[in-house]
Amino acid sequence: MEDLQNYLNTIRRDFSDQPLNQHSVDAHPLTQFGRWFEEAVNAQILDPYAMSLSTVNTEGQPSNRIVYLRNVNEEGFVFYTNYKSRKAHHIQHNDKVALTFFWAEIDRQIRIEGVVKKMSKERSDIYFAQRPRESQIGAWASPQSTTIKSREELEELVTFYTQKFNNSEVYRPLHWGGYTVVPHFYEFWQGRPNRLHDRLTYTKEGKKWSLNRLAP
Repeated sequence: MEDLQNYLNTIRRDFSDQPLNQHSVDAHPLTQFGRWFEEAVNAQILDPYAMSLSTVNTEGQPSNRIVYLRNVNEEGFVFYTNYKSRKAHHIQHNDKVALTFFWAEIDRQIRIEGVVKKMSKERSDIYFAQRPRESQIGAWASPQSTTIKSREELEELVTFYTQKFNNSEVYRPLHWGGYTVVPHFYEFWQGRPNRLHDRLTYTKEGKKWSLNRLAP
């Protein structure tokens, strides 16, 4: 433990000197997100679509996990999950969530705050039909976020549903589908030397976005 503490107290690295200012970004945050996401993909970052999703339970306790962004459009940011999962129970009681994309290789972070809406059954059906068959089986087999006795129990469920759908198409279970995070706040963070980072925020005001700079 002492070695860990010493490491954490002494490790330092500086950031790139790539500026970010109001004149260099787009007036609409979704367009700016698209620019940065494309640059993250071109930088060959592993899983640039991985995002941290924060939810809050009925007692006010935040919870955080990594999920994959599966679509983005004018409405918002789309992910899919089990509707019986822990995150889904949180969302049912509190629709306010936060997302974070962190791309360490290019010293960038994007924070997004908004409300989450359940996707239509039709749209969830379309996406589910495009998933690999093994992932479709997994959606049926996993009682996500519930306690199981062993790995073997999960594997037995996979075997059961593999046999169940052996000669047929795997249709979407009703307890699985998509959510859309509708943003009302973005922060674009660019790491800069000496911890004097650039931070630009977009805040929704009616139908318009207000662009501001924050101190690092």
